Amino acid sequence: MGCLLGLLLPYFCGMRYIFFILPTLAGLTITTQAAVNSQLRFAVNNAWVAAFISFLVGTLFLGAVIVFTRQPVPSLQTLSQISWYKYAGGLLGAFFVTVIIYSVPKIGSANVFALLIAGQLVFAMLYDHFGLFGFPQNSISWVKLAGVIMLVTGAYLVNKR
Repeated sequence: MGCLLGLLLPYFCGMRYIFFILPTLAGLTITTQAAVNSQLRFAVNNAWVAAFISFLVGTLFLGAVIVFTRQPVPSLQTLSQISWYKYAGGLLGAFFVTVIIYSVPKIGSANVFALLIAGQLVFAMLYDHFGLFGFPQNSISWVKLAGVIMLVTGAYLVNKR
């Protein structure tokens, strides 16, 4: 399949650096998305409508990508055989976006994202430790635990008034 971002980042394609750069760029997009969606909330005067518009635009974009790049689409029979919980990603994403839309104007971007990152790391470490959701099992070490404690402490300090 080649490097997905081959046109944008040819130097990094095939290198392991891409796996450090892309999550960092995703962090940028999540923070920017929070700002844009918060502004959309005030423009439409409704957090739920803002979240819906955000997902609608994303859905239309992904639909266009699927059509224009001629991606294979599974049959209805295949879709019906997928475990129900595997469809929860959309619900979790809707919850995430809506929480961000509500929270950023109340406590600020840095406070929200400090808490978000701390929560993500705590649960990611637990998912890895127990091999949940198909993640490779990767035990919690004292070094990882110390890192999480420092991050949670940092989230506390960022949110301290």
